[in-house]
Amino acid sequence: MIKNGHHASTEQGSGAGFGKPAGSVCSPEKRKRVVRLWCDGCYDMVHYGHSNQLRQAKAMGDYLIAGVHTDAEISKHKGPPVFTQEERYKMVQAIKWVDEIVEGAPYVTTLETLDQYSCDFCVHGDDITLTVDGKDTYEEVKRAGRYRECKRTQGVSTTDLVGRMLLMTKAHHSNIDNPDYQQHTDNLGTGPTGHSPWTGVSQFLQTSQKIIQFASGKEPQPGDTIIYVAGAFDLFHIGHVDFLEMVYKQAERPYVIVGLHFDQEVNRYKGKNYPIMNIHERTLSVLACRYVSEVVIGAPYAVGKDLLDHFKVDLVCHGKTEVFPDKDGSDPYDEPKKRGIFKTVDSGNNLTTDDIVQRIIENRLQFEARNQKKEAKEMAVIEAMKKRGEIGAE
Repeated sequence: MIKNGHHASTEQGSGAGFGKPAGSVCSPEKRKRVVRLWCDGCYDMVHYGHSNQLRQAKAMGDYLIAGVHTDAEISKHKGPPVFTQEERYKMVQAIKWVDEIVEGAPYVTTLETLDQYSCDFCVHGDDITLTVDGKDTYEEVKRAGRYRECKRTQGVSTTDLVGRMLLMTKAHHSNIDNPDYQQHTDNLGTGPTGHSPWTGVSQFLQTSQKIIQFASGKEPQPGDTIIYVAGAFDLFHIGHVDFLEMVYKQAERPYVIVGLHFDQEVNRYKGKNYPIMNIHERTLSVLACRYVSEVVIGAPYAVGKDLLDHFKVDLVCHGKTEVFPDKDGSDPYDEPKKRGIFKTVDSGNNLTTDDIVQRIIENRLQFEARNQKKEAKEMAVIEAMKKRGEIGAE
């Protein structure tokens, strides 16, 4: 059970306060003016690594603007994105630490862009982003002293997630030494001249500290409508965001609790190699969403009396996707239906995790070529840095 607290997030300039300056988090005596921050990126296949970067950036100031590149810009510099720009805009907008997004942000970050949006400085992870001709996209803001760095989240990357989807086996969560998995990830994230530390694959290690950093909420308050939803929420995507946003709109003061099923349970009803993300990864992904107030880790599949009474649930929602029966063949929503508190919510978005996997499989060769090209550019930069003595030779 992880508290997230949507109502509390307005105090941090996120959540219900989306688009408003967040200076109220500190008193005037402590901070004379609002510090505005700029982050930008492709934000393709948005995962908890992206969310963690934005969380760290927000902690450096008060008001966070996220610039998202167009499909055309990404295709020019990196290769084709998995998600469309409209999907990516909405995904970033749903991350609770983001106060504002800029659609169609330039791929190269300039002082002109920072000044246009009155941003004090730009924040990026400790990896490197290169243009199509191999130049650092943050070179100008670095020279001007308006660049800050945050730590890249170890153990997750788009490369890794794509590799998991291409490898249709149940072992991808635990068997990292599987030679088939290594072959896929090598194809996706290794150029002809060695491994780049920024594009390679590593495994995520969950810690209690990370959960605490992502969970930033309070208990439900009097007058809140407690809404419960449950599922896998695997590869947290725009279909999930649209559903949770619609759930959030079911009440004037919603307190949305998301029950996440354990990996074994998800695999029981989804089959194949699902879930793509393990329970720890899915927890962080859901906690980062501004419409979510609390997460139950390893929620029971059947939404029973004990759960409804414990959380004092007013409404239980499910989307238009199929409801799989419980192990004994019963309807997992039988109890809330008996109480008259069950509601089917239509988000208007029928995108599923299966659809995303299909996108990846259909474009596999393009993604492999994209990552090999990206790594080759990164390795060239590393060699140049070694020659200049900026990093040590191994």
